[in-house]
Amino acid sequence: MSTVVADRLVPSPASPAPPPPLPQQSHHETASPVNDVERQQRAARILRDAVAAERPRHDWAREEISAIFYQPLMELSYQAASVHRRFHNPADVQLCTLMNIKTGGCTEDCSYCAQSTRYQKGTGLEAKRVETVESVLEAARIAKENGSTRFCMGAAWRDMRGRKNSLRNVKEMVTGVRAMGMEVCVTLGMIDDEQAKELKEAGLTAYNHNVDTSREFYPSIISTRTYDERLKTLGHVRDAGINVCSGGILGLGETSEDRIGLLHTVATLPSHPESFPVNALVPIKGTPLGDRKPIEFTSMLRTIAAARIIMPATIIRIAAGRKTMSEEQQAMCFMAGANAIFTGEKMLTTECNGWDEDAAMFGRWGLQPMKSFQKSPVSAGDVAARRV
Repeated sequence: MSTVVADRLVPSPASPAPPPPLPQQSHHETASPVNDVERQQRAARILRDAVAAERPRHDWAREEISAIFYQPLMELSYQAASVHRRFHNPADVQLCTLMNIKTGGCTEDCSYCAQSTRYQKGTGLEAKRVETVESVLEAARIAKENGSTRFCMGAAWRDMRGRKNSLRNVKEMVTGVRAMGMEVCVTLGMIDDEQAKELKEAGLTAYNHNVDTSREFYPSIISTRTYDERLKTLGHVRDAGINVCSGGILGLGETSEDRIGLLHTVATLPSHPESFPVNALVPIKGTPLGDRKPIEFTSMLRTIAAARIIMPATIIRIAAGRKTMSEEQQAMCFMAGANAIFTGEKMLTTECNGWDEDAAMFGRWGLQPMKSFQKSPVSAGDVAARRV
């Protein structure tokens, strides 16, 4: 519950979420009801200013994101929904289909991934050759016929060094999918500036390269690729004029502070990611995280709502783990600002909600597939015109 004090929305001290750590107390300062109220009032001002913003900003302080993230969940979701309706059509949800064009054989040690050669004995996943251009384009046609407007292709590679033939085939796939009138995204591991330019010339719409978690927690999950290497790839993609798709995975064993760190990383990039996938870990037997318990839904919802407020123009995608959500939980995510999903037969190596299932859900909730290339940069004038 919240109260209004001097035109400011102030969360009740009885909120189930911990009060935002603003301002930081000194070693000589003891906690008191007065300090708690001051922190809550400051957090409320930060939220109010963020919700009122007419354009995205990229100078977020981590403490500001923390103040937004720890708002009472009902209030956070409501304010996120308000922002979403000013920057997007709330009925539009982007339908994306993801195809694994190169399964397994990856030399990385990402603790959550079945495609690593290090865990192959435990997972039983066998490496396969790269799919043919013809088979990929056929899969894209099927996806389009079923309503998907964005086709994504993933390959289990660390990077593209020495893969000239593979890159040539991928570019042919990209050109073919674009010829169908669909958006096209790829995730191929690390790429350099020249490879990014080649993909741009082939017609690539977006490049996915997740940062996964906070900088601090990242070494606990991956040791074969650094955080800065991930950011460097995002820089090559951005400099080539390709849309950046970068998000994270929840449920790796991280804390709420790590989720705030993830949001801070992407929200302070030179430009916000065009797409921010929010994945819930799908534990896969044989991987180091194979026995981890599923993340609580409220953590997913809180992350989506906070992301919507701090990155108002970004597409926020419910990605891995949606299969475990009830329809009502998915609807809460859409209300709080999520506006993209993966749909189809499979998501790399895990299950995916099917097209027919999603079509029925859309009908019940009044949602509609977002058209390809429909989203465009939002101007302050556009946002002001949408105010009620």
